[in-house]
Amino acid sequence: MAKLWQKDNLDENELAKQVETFTVGDDRNLDTLLAKADVLGSLAHTKMLAAVGLLPQENLAPIHQELKCIYAIIEKGNFSIHKDSEDIHSDIEFRLTEKLGNLGKQIHSGRSRNDQVLLDLKIFTRFEIERIANATQQLFDTLLKLSIQHKDKLLPGYTHLQLAMPSSFGLWFGAYAESLVDDMETMYAAFTLANKNPLGSGAGYGGSFPLNRKMTTELLGFADLNYNVVYAQMNRGKMEKTVVAAIANIAATLAKLAMDACLYLNQNFGFISFPDVLTTGSSIMPHKKNPDVFELIRAKCNKLQSLPNQFNLILSNLPSGYHRDLQIIKEDYIHSFSTIISCLEMSNIMLSHIEIKDDILEDEKYKLLFTVESVNQLVNEGMPFRDAYITVGKQVETGNYKKPSVIHHTHEGSIGNLCHEEIEAMMQNTMAQFPFQKINSTIEKLLA
Repeated sequence: MAKLWQKDNLDENELAKQVETFTVGDDRNLDTLLAKADVLGSLAHTKMLAAVGLLPQENLAPIHQELKCIYAIIEKGNFSIHKDSEDIHSDIEFRLTEKLGNLGKQIHSGRSRNDQVLLDLKIFTRFEIERIANATQQLFDTLLKLSIQHKDKLLPGYTHLQLAMPSSFGLWFGAYAESLVDDMETMYAAFTLANKNPLGSGAGYGGSFPLNRKMTTELLGFADLNYNVVYAQMNRGKMEKTVVAAIANIAATLAKLAMDACLYLNQNFGFISFPDVLTTGSSIMPHKKNPDVFELIRAKCNKLQSLPNQFNLILSNLPSGYHRDLQIIKEDYIHSFSTIISCLEMSNIMLSHIEIKDDILEDEKYKLLFTVESVNQLVNEGMPFRDAYITVGKQVETGNYKKPSVIHHTHEGSIGNLCHEEIEAMMQNTMAQFPFQKINSTIEKLLA
């Protein structure tokens, strides 16, 4: 029976095209970014198929030769998915079949597109986290260098955006350096989820082929397997959510740094400046030096911080098994890496050219920053703390307060003891946890 809304001139081809456009979305373009990972997965999978007798040994060499040719094309940036290919997986198989005939049709045994895309995303994620780690290390080094260089230059510290206590550029730069250490700790935790092999889980329920999943795990340099095949599929979405949460931590650090820089560049603060080439002007106000780079870093990083909640909402009511909903997080997930890396790199460029104003706290308006120093001085001389607090408070009220000529902070992490060596050691220890070198050497062997 015809449906009430059905028209006699129903064009099934047009409907099919609309459905494909809606369901495929931007997957072809996104899959281009996964192409290298897909080829690596096929290299490992076919080597395993040959080892367990599901692919004739004599067929392995021509398949691998052609896969490596495809990989070289991708590396040169000359790769694009054929318009008739549904995705990267079918495109690779199409290219092999076009070159090798029936040999190309043998590579999909024991796989589903479900575990292929899972694998691709995990390999891609490992590569991208390495890029994040490198960019973070560069920014960390710049921050620590600036902290050492400007350790004796004081600036106001604020609470509630009100004058609080003396701070220093050494403290300010060093704080963000140490923040990046913790950010990379959470990134390492996310990395461990990406560094488990889902290949062989198929559509989520395994299969009857005698696959050697531990072999593909070793060939691709994974630390371990996602053993349970149902959980391997459940891990899709969970991994992405965990990784973007780690990215959001870095983004939060950069957004706060960017906000500080925007404030400190403001003429009412005037603590820092940048060369004209790194700021923008106004079409009608010739004096303007706008911190557009930092404003965009702030905005991009705030957007990145929304992703964990967005992913949570999309994933929250899904049962086990694969669902097309997961496609929706794919685009934001893949692009989140390039966004955070560009923000790290631009932050590094800006800070590498920062100019620091000297003798900021010599201005009379900052003298009340030193009231705590005065209270502490009285306490050191034997006065009870509460009496010292009241004494200095009365001096402020009557206008008789005079700031001390020197301040002397010695405890760990204070103005006079910035613990640069300890912070640098923490970052070295954190970065050493990532097995990038081992993974890269394993991938090189696979491509050899």
